[in-house]
Amino acid sequence: MSRRQQPKPSTADHNGVSVIQSQAHATSSSPSLPAAITGLQQVPQLIPANPSAAGGKSIPPSKMKKPSVDKDSEEYRQRRERNNLAVKKSRMRSKQKAMDTQQRVNELKEENERLEAKIKLLSKELSVLKDLFLEHAHNLADNVQPPSGVEGTSPVPNSNPTNGQ
Repeated sequence: MSRRQQPKPSTADHNGVSVIQSQAHATSSSPSLPAAITGLQQVPQLIPANPSAAGGKSIPPSKMKKPSVDKDSEEYRQRRERNNLAVKKSRMRSKQKAMDTQQRVNELKEENERLEAKIKLLSKELSVLKDLFLEHAHNLADNVQPPSGVEGTSPVPNSNPTNGQ
């Protein structure tokens, strides 16, 4: 397959802003490839508006000169008013979020205190129950007589029960 020479894309300068253009490969017109694949062979390229300026780097939008705005115009006043409202709304949301967070912190602190008090109560109850259990186990051990006979053998149950005769 032979490739045709690709034409160089023209750069369009819009106030010093880079332009993204689409470059079609010559193979997109090839009859041997399906239409779905040929549509995928367009490659977008970023073309700098002024590659020779600043060592091939374009000027960032924040450093570009903005057109002068008449501060007495109606459009300027409307934009400032909308911006002021947006800033006020953003600050209100930020304050509300901080208040909600502080309220949540207070609720969690209270819950933590309740849970710590419950832990103390349950620990005391556990200690009391352990003491009762150990006391009961000790009393049982004192009341049990060791079996008579040879150590290590279990006592043989009486095979002749008596009926009280």
